[in-house]
Amino acid sequence: MTKALWVLAHPDRCSLSAHLRDVGVDTLRSEGWEVEESDLYAMEWDPILVREGGDDVRAEQEKLCAADLVVLQFPLWWYGVPAIMKGWIDRVFEQGFAYDVLNPATGRSRKYGDGGLVGRRALAVVTAGDRPGSLGHRGISGHIDDVLWPLLHGTFWYTGMSALRPHLVANTRAVDDESIGVVDDELRRRIRGLKAEDPIDYLPMTEEHYDHAIRLHPHRSESFEGNLAHRRRPERPA
Repeated sequence: MTKALWVLAHPDRCSLSAHLRDVGVDTLRSEGWEVEESDLYAMEWDPILVREGGDDVRAEQEKLCAADLVVLQFPLWWYGVPAIMKGWIDRVFEQGFAYDVLNPATGRSRKYGDGGLVGRRALAVVTAGDRPGSLGHRGISGHIDDVLWPLLHGTFWYTGMSALRPHLVANTRAVDDESIGVVDDELRRRIRGLKAEDPIDYLPMTEEHYDHAIRLHPHRSESFEGNLAHRRRPERPA
């Protein structure tokens, strides 16, 4: 893995998110990565899908095709990605490119562990105002892996990318000149270890695991329900 695409969605160029983007991109480059960037607000990205295609879409697709690692960075707004990033996904991950890519041997769509973006790793770098416990075990907001299920499983894994655990920076309002160094160092350590990191072990959509209604077979993860059941080892990591 040598090439990365870092996509940022934050309107303030002086924000903590913009600062962390700079830290992340600089760290990747210092580790020998080639990095392309897409700063969606700076690009004045049009998030509204009216019709497929367009020069702007093709340019982003070329960046994705060249990338071994895809980083989506955003503040957690209403338990999801900002509208501009959702619109980037809507327009760039289009039919025939990222999804509804047919397997020529079977004529079926490739998805959930396969698809147009297979072979890439994907990392979400997320900032949140909530305290860490709120997005952890028994937290009122739900575990961050579940909060981001539509992105991690429904977008990354659905299109064939290997989803890495989200990198969460919580309690952002408390980050100041004294604590920013710790936040930066945690991101640097995470990035330096990405090549060796195991992705989230989601189950592929194969007959071994799912029936024809795309439900887990009764003997798979029989002690678990919900999102956790769709992992090879359902125990949630710390």
